[in-house]
Amino acid sequence: MLSQRILTSIFLVPLALWGLLLLDGTPFALFCGLIATLAAWEWADLSGISSQGRLVYAASFAIGAGLWWSSHWSLESLLWLAGFFWPVALFWVMTYPQLSRHWYGRKRRLLMGYAVLLPCWAGLILLHHQAGLAWLLYLLLLVWIADIAAYFSGRRYGKAKLAPYVSPGKSWAGVWGALVATSLLAWLAVPAMDLNAHQGMALWLITALTTAASVLGDLLESMLKRYRGLKDSSRLLPGHGGILDRIDSLTAAAPIFMLLYTLSSL
Repeated sequence: MLSQRILTSIFLVPLALWGLLLLDGTPFALFCGLIATLAAWEWADLSGISSQGRLVYAASFAIGAGLWWSSHWSLESLLWLAGFFWPVALFWVMTYPQLSRHWYGRKRRLLMGYAVLLPCWAGLILLHHQAGLAWLLYLLLLVWIADIAAYFSGRRYGKAKLAPYVSPGKSWAGVWGALVATSLLAWLAVPAMDLNAHQGMALWLITALTTAASVLGDLLESMLKRYRGLKDSSRLLPGHGGILDRIDSLTAAAPIFMLLYTLSSL
């Protein structure tokens, strides 16, 4: 298992760096779209769809994203979709399993997949094109630091469970650890980004809310996997599970960060 994880990482890390650092415009949108389409194929499984149906769903996602891009429809509208969807997702996670009837139908879960993955795709593109590569890297670093800090602080201090019916391993200590670590990241970014005091406060607030969103993205996927009795979203990445297992936090963090960035003074 360890050797599989290492070999997969050796392949994935250069590929991710190539896509993030060297691509721009339509190629970057296609790169992000490919990742999101593979995640859509996995989401169809979380929705209880057969193998053939998963391909149809993934194809429908790719076509929808392509039409959105080529028709020059407002990608910002997808950010507002995320702004509406994720508070609802928080309610679902907090009330699982008592109110799972609100979303357990296959069609509803398939629609949920569009609401999760399309705004994530749009958020990454807008962040890269409008805010710039530095802010995209900041977001990715934020999500990575939050995940690591939550893991270690949760292991050390985690007694009060965050969502025991959804993900028994996650604790409130993990959330607080993630918030402390990403707050430190924001503090370090203020001089690096040459931000004034007002912008620094805005960045801290955006960072805190995005950190919370990243935790929610993780929990939502965990809830669907638990409902379906799955350990991983797929086996596309040997030793690492599936695409969704790697980007679950980013699905919420990317559109929420970009939406808040758009509304802020940054």
